[in-house]
Amino acid sequence: MIIDFHCHAGKGNELTAPWNTNASLDCYLRRARAAGIDKTIVFPLFHDDYARANAELARLIKQYPGRLIGFAFVHATRDRGRVLPMVERAVTLWGFRGIKIHGHEAMPTREVCETARTFRLPLLVDVAGMTSVIEMLAPEYRDVNFVVPHLGSFADDWRAHQRTVDQLVHHPNVYGDTSGVRRFDYIVQAVKRAGPNKVIFGSDGPWLHPGVEIEKIRLLGLPPRDKAMVLGGNALGLLAQVTMRGVGFSVRLASAHSERAAHGCRP
Repeated sequence: MIIDFHCHAGKGNELTAPWNTNASLDCYLRRARAAGIDKTIVFPLFHDDYARANAELARLIKQYPGRLIGFAFVHATRDRGRVLPMVERAVTLWGFRGIKIHGHEAMPTREVCETARTFRLPLLVDVAGMTSVIEMLAPEYRDVNFVVPHLGSFADDWRAHQRTVDQLVHHPNVYGDTSGVRRFDYIVQAVKRAGPNKVIFGSDGPWLHPGVEIEKIRLLGLPPRDKAMVLGGNALGLLAQVTMRGVGFSVRLASAHSERAAHGCRP
């Protein structure tokens, strides 16, 4: 099974850039299906009310049964004091399976990390190049799995990529996603040094083409078992650990039963 670990979905409310305006899935889903992607992890755009954004995402996910997996977006500072109930609602009511934090807004706090620990949720932390933060998080919360998007930097910062690869090697609870990494050799290095079990495929859809992003993984020339780990096995392993307040439950990963047709998109 192939899982895209990194995709935005829904609408933002600031209307100043694509990442806070609209992330339609119509074109993305057609492209993902053509690329062989079975399931996609989605989370909201930047928003000034993540409780509302997460609820809107849950309604969107219902339109594509079996196809999308939700992660709850939280703002570590603005949502202080209510992160646990926000995430609990997302997990127990809507079936979300992770938390998303973006460093451009606020880095994870103890409240966020302890909420992730409570439900054993993977914590997707875009450190926005500030990779030193991982050195604070990973040792403090060894029982929380941190996934670092873009190997540490969407801004093509090779220093951040290098430090993230080092962190994948040194911290057993740190993983890297490959979305938007333009310097291909850092993906090569991550797999070679940290192992295929520490690297996770992501596309940063819908704005980046999932077919282009997945081709980077295929071009690694990995043995079938290692390639399967990067393309979905590692994601499945993280999702399978999710619990409800200590009571384990299985993550539903059945094949999609239906998918809304996409129109008006170019390849």
